[in-house]
Amino acid sequence: MKVKAVLLDEKAVNRTLIRIAHEIIERNKGIEDLVLLGIKTRGYPLAKRIANYIKGIEGKEVPVGSVDITLYRDDLTKISEDLEIRNLDLGLEIKDKKIVIVDDVLYTCRTARAAIDAVIDVNRPTGIQLAVLIDRGHKELPIRADYVGKNIPTSKNEVIAVSLKEIDGEDSVKIYDKE
Repeated sequence: MKVKAVLLDEKAVNRTLIRIAHEIIERNKGIEDLVLLGIKTRGYPLAKRIANYIKGIEGKEVPVGSVDITLYRDDLTKISEDLEIRNLDLGLEIKDKKIVIVDDVLYTCRTARAAIDAVIDVNRPTGIQLAVLIDRGHKELPIRADYVGKNIPTSKNEVIAVSLKEIDGEDSVKIYDKE
């Protein structure tokens, strides 16, 4: 694949996450009963960073957990009868909490739907919101993000790659052309 452009560098990623943190605080009128859940793999470090920015703004910590949506994907072709569902423990209490699910890229919305299903299977939150670093369009489900870092209209021949220091050694968002 050929790099078409760097859409966000390290500073732009951080500015974007700071803005999302402010928007979450503002929309929820503070952070009471707020929980951030990052979708594995890149949503979790993003959720932790947003929580750190919220702590810097509000002076209080927001609980952060992760959700593994593997077993909730509707595109799995075969699931073993012996498969155990063991990813439902989010590591914190979500009953009667305001949940903000965090992910890196919103594309078809199938990952977001799977995360919502996983959260609801664990318990009943007060509400669920969605925060994404990038919304690239091409939705297949009627789901929209409440907090969007950057809207990037793409063609289906393009790929958005989010790199994070915690996983990839650098912070960036790049767009590639499939060749």
